[in-house]
Amino acid sequence: MNLLIEIRMKKIVAKVLVCLAYVPDATSRSIERRTGMRQPEISLTMKYLVDRGWIRIREKKGEKRGRSIKIYDLDKHITVIMDQICEEEKNKTNNQLALIGKYEIISDNNL
Repeated sequence: MNLLIEIRMKKIVAKVLVCLAYVPDATSRSIERRTGMRQPEISLTMKYLVDRGWIRIREKKGEKRGRSIKIYDLDKHITVIMDQICEEEKNKTNNQLALIGKYEIISDNNL
């Protein structure tokens, strides 16, 4: 988890990813217990992870009447996800370096 945070991933996203890497077929409640997060944080994080294509959600009928239970699993292996995160961060850094290079050219020409 610390590695994910060090490469600029949000702490709540890192917590959920690590939890799902170790706990297959996790429910919101089990993620809450293991991460110490609250339901609204988990819901927002899950939406982000689904949008990224990193997790899949399936539903299971509850034991009693009521809502079905959502079950969360990683859709890709954690190493594939980490490779993707690292690649994105490299691209962001390269873009920032390119902008700095453009700024240096402009500032040198104005001197």
